[in-house]
Order: sequence, then structure tokens, then C-alpha cells
Amino acid sequence: MQAEITAVAFDLFDRQGFEATTINQIAAEAGLSRSSFFRYFATKEDVVLLGVEERGLVLRDALAGRPADETPWQALRQALNAIIGVNAENPERALRLSRMMVDTPSLQGRQLQRQNSWQRLLAPELARRLAIAPTDTADPRPRALASAALGCYDAALTVWRDSDGTADLAALLDRAMSVLTG
Repeated sequence: MQAEITAVAFDLFDRQGFEATTINQIAAEAGLSRSSFFRYFATKEDVVLLGVEERGLVLRDALAGRPADETPWQALRQALNAIIGVNAENPERALRLSRMMVDTPSLQGRQLQRQNSWQRLLAPELARRLAIAPTDTADPRPRALASAALGCYDAALTVWRDSDGTADLAALLDRAMSVLTG
């Protein structure tokens, strides 16, 4: 049911904008009562962000599955292919989501929360790859690596979004990440 509500909500967001769309409208279009909507989502923002949080888990698992002989930076780059793959499954939805996150002030703060959440998810595996105890929060290197890689991903995603999704996101990410290693 969450997927159906999300599809209805995205259609409304496209037609009316995120801010102008109400929970009542989403519920009505989905054939639900307002209270039924809240069984699936706590807020309107959560409708948009459900997939974003799941992508963080996909990224974490992809990083953990990378070969041990890769450097942390190489492993991050290859792990990000998992997110690129999710975008490639439905590029139109990925483009809509990316635009909505940038164009909607109430979602911009959540975007920063996403960045911090993904950093926390990636840090233990990066610490392990750096021979640091995953519980050692005094060493900034794991979070710095995660932050830098996610910043490169965001930069590549911006160019991809500006190209209306026609540019090769993987190639853009390669270029963005190479600037920090070359």
C-alpha cells in the first residue's frame, strides 16, 4: 500500500507542487481516510523520503560486500553503483525525487539529515577498512570519507538532474570522485 500511496502522492506533487498538496488530498486520491494514511506514513515528507532511507541501507550493504583489497575510496565508488542502479530502475521517478528534494524548502533540511544518516551507516565499514575500531568516534576519517563520497555523488546528481537525466550518472560520479584522487 505504501507504494500505491507514494505513486498517488508523486502525481499530485507533479501537478500541484509539494507544498500545495495536502495529506487529505493524497488520502482521497489513494482511496483512504486521513487516519488510514497515517498508518503508513507519519508525515507528507515521509512519503517522499521512504525510498531515500532505504537507499542508505542498500549503500551500506553494497559497501560491506566490496572486496577487502579495495581501498576505502574505491569501495565507496563501487558501492555507489548500487544507488545508481536503483535510480536506473526508474529514472523518471529518480529525476522527480531529485528535483523535489532541491526545489522544496521543507525537504532540503531532510536532505541534510539523509546525508548525516548515510554517513553514520557507512562509517563503521569505512573504519574497519581503515583498521580503526568501528566504535571509535574520535577519529574523523571514516565520516570524512563518507562525506566526501556523498558530496561527489550529490555533485554528480546535480549535473544529471540539470541534464534532465540524459547524462551518464556513473560517468559523472567517476569524474567527481577522480578530482579528489588526481
